[in-house]
Amino acid sequence: MEAHVTAHARYVIADIDRRLYGSFLEHLGRAVYTGIYEPDHPTADENGMRRDVIDLVRDLDTPICRYPGGNFVSAYNWEDGIGPKEERPTRLDLAWHTSESNHVGIHEFAEWAQAANTEMMLAVNLGSRGLDAARNFVEYVNHPGGSYWSDLRKRNGRADPWNVRLWCLGNEMDGPWQVGHKSAAEYGHLANETAKALRAFDDKLELVVCGSSHSDMVSYPQWEATVLESTYEQVDYISLHMYFENYEKNTSEFLAMPEKLDRYIGTVGGVIDYVKAKRRATNDVRISFDEWNVWYHERKNDAKRMKEWGWPHAPALLEDVYNFEDVLQVGCILNTFIRRSDIVRIACIAQLVNVIAPIMTAPGGAAWKQTIYYPFQFASLYGRGAALRLDVDCPSYDADIANGVDYLDIAGVHDGDAGTLTFFAVNRNGGEPMDITISIEGFGEAKLVEHTLIKHDDLEATNTETNPDAVKPETKRGAFISGGKLVVSAPAHSYSMIRVRL
Repeated sequence: MEAHVTAHARYVIADIDRRLYGSFLEHLGRAVYTGIYEPDHPTADENGMRRDVIDLVRDLDTPICRYPGGNFVSAYNWEDGIGPKEERPTRLDLAWHTSESNHVGIHEFAEWAQAANTEMMLAVNLGSRGLDAARNFVEYVNHPGGSYWSDLRKRNGRADPWNVRLWCLGNEMDGPWQVGHKSAAEYGHLANETAKALRAFDDKLELVVCGSSHSDMVSYPQWEATVLESTYEQVDYISLHMYFENYEKNTSEFLAMPEKLDRYIGTVGGVIDYVKAKRRATNDVRISFDEWNVWYHERKNDAKRMKEWGWPHAPALLEDVYNFEDVLQVGCILNTFIRRSDIVRIACIAQLVNVIAPIMTAPGGAAWKQTIYYPFQFASLYGRGAALRLDVDCPSYDADIANGVDYLDIAGVHDGDAGTLTFFAVNRNGGEPMDITISIEGFGEAKLVEHTLIKHDDLEATNTETNPDAVKPETKRGAFISGGKLVVSAPAHSYSMIRVRL
């Protein structure tokens, strides 16, 4: 099978926002407790944070981390997580039917974020609470001093404000499962008034309003239209979420799902344009795709378990063990975001540690990389710069979700500062290798740097504590550049990263 691709210096989609490779931590399962925070762990730092996890997060170079939820935030009192730990209340978390000790709050998370070399993206509770709690939280986090909340922060040990710029106005408020669920009109009004109050404090904040939880919601895309008509001039982003499932064990259909993702982004982009024109607005609203990942391996089992247990603290929950097939899916999702980087400026893999995550830990034991760690890491490290509009000619197949799905899913990025071109390529064909020829035009002379391949003969192969390297990248030989053309062979069902120096 052959594929022909043209990459031209003048065919540029957009400069990629570095926050396209963001992450997410929620007080859910073991994401926080025994995930990032385990004071008794052999690697724990002075703040009780696991250094082994911090090292793995730093190696991802993920620029932002969304916190503290997720569904959790819609009934969260942020004040519970400040002050002496022994005085913090234990609360029942209605979202995940667990108990929350509040031993990790904004101070602890901020210290972890600094150690992990990531910036905070904070969410406010617009479910059980509202405008007043939101403005107080922002004041506590961002005001230098001389007010009640900022001086309380100082008494709690943090003299300087954290100056968090990016704030989410609630979470998935379209979802009936959400604590404090609201109609689009109700939420739009509350979000607008909250945004106005936060902008009265600091008009340079970046605010994210809730869009649809997924594109199968009955309210989609009218939800986006209604909410944006209420909030358009006050917000910078609208959030979208999507998770990817393969209960039927049909790899071809599974790997076609990014076509649905692309339609989702395109439709909401159209709604944004419509509302902007209708309101005669001059500002731009973009998309924050702040929850995405493969999620199905443990989902149904854990839904049953949650109904049977009491209120455990930090139980193992939604700990999907990712396989090699998921590498291909995550690669395709990231490629879609790169190709849509003109409208998708922020994205957050959900989540970062233990809970549907690229990093796993054992309490008191090791931390290791799941299979999906690698495509996310490669995109984060080398997907910085300008996204290229590639011309692709390759065989395709028809799926239930879309017809004409290209067997080759590919994205290209030009990093002018580093003087490199990077291509991320997934061969969706499980039966044939693919010979890929990429014409490199308008960039000058090119030299091959590396071809890194992720390939396993077993789609179900996983990385575990006892075998953490079952699926890992390898450096391949055989790719070459001749006459301005890059030639690469991609095995059946494989992920490739090819880097070229200009």
